[in-house]
Amino acid sequence: MSLARTMVQELAATVEEPPREYVVDDMLDADEMPQPIPLIDLSRLMAVDEANKLRAALQTWGLFLATNHGIEESLMDAMMSASRDFFRQPSEEKQKYSNLIDGKHFQMEGYGNDKVVTRDQGLSWNDHLHLRVEPEDERNFSKWPTHPESFRDVLHEYASKTKRTRDLILRSIAKLLDLDEDYFVNQISNKAIGFARFNYYPPCPRPDLVLGRRSHTDGGLLTILFVDQDVGGLQVERGGKWYNVPAKPYTLVINVADCMEIMTNGIFRSPLHRVMTNANKERLSLARFYAVDAETMLEPAPSLLDDKRPPRYEKIKAKDFVSFSRMKIS
Repeated sequence: MSLARTMVQELAATVEEPPREYVVDDMLDADEMPQPIPLIDLSRLMAVDEANKLRAALQTWGLFLATNHGIEESLMDAMMSASRDFFRQPSEEKQKYSNLIDGKHFQMEGYGNDKVVTRDQGLSWNDHLHLRVEPEDERNFSKWPTHPESFRDVLHEYASKTKRTRDLILRSIAKLLDLDEDYFVNQISNKAIGFARFNYYPPCPRPDLVLGRRSHTDGGLLTILFVDQDVGGLQVERGGKWYNVPAKPYTLVINVADCMEIMTNGIFRSPLHRVMTNANKERLSLARFYAVDAETMLEPAPSLLDDKRPPRYEKIKAKDFVSFSRMKIS
């Protein structure tokens, strides 16, 4: 079952108080940062000091900020501008790409919001456009916007650049663990699915009560996030406390995801994160989600196991893995 839901962008323009299904019980304050989230220069990952910074970031936070990542500022500007132009269209134009078939059957791809299964389900204050980008020959262009006219070409170019960034990071992580350089890259076949999710967070009248996205971990291998440089909101959990992730111009936020946690036997943990709302400003972000091949058997890398380091996760085929149900042994 999938229940129809009002677009948050439309809701935000009409209500003074958010409906109860958006209100959370948690305290939404952030703690003072114990130390800055590392800013990693991806052009210097061969240097020992930068590699050590990467290791520390992944062990303490599960994510890091990336600079010199190989994506031109002009392309990032064009991608964010195209995203903003799409969400500022009239509702009837965006609904041409709806993720509801016949207004009720949910599919992952398209414009809309998250699947609603029950009438008392807690909801997040965002709309999104979710597109399959890889494999390229499986792109469903009926869901790719034609406005602005540049959207498809810009996304294609941006996706090509983020794939290179992905491979650089995956090889660097493998080196940190003394694995073959292509250990993680080889888990991604030409048929592995890669998505782009454009998130739109409209202003919210009660940011003290409502989350843009509720707390979650990412289920794939690696996530590359491009955030609106003018409006913060991303928070990461560490040691039971929440901390603000800074929004720095033309940097990327890179986090490991659940499949990476399994394959590293928990050495690098998939971070719990959430998004705050803002009373006065809209916020946009673009997440590139990278998954392993569906037929891959997820398990800790054998060389990371010994008598003192037993496997912490059961073997499971990637297509059977659900991000919120981690198969931990201990």
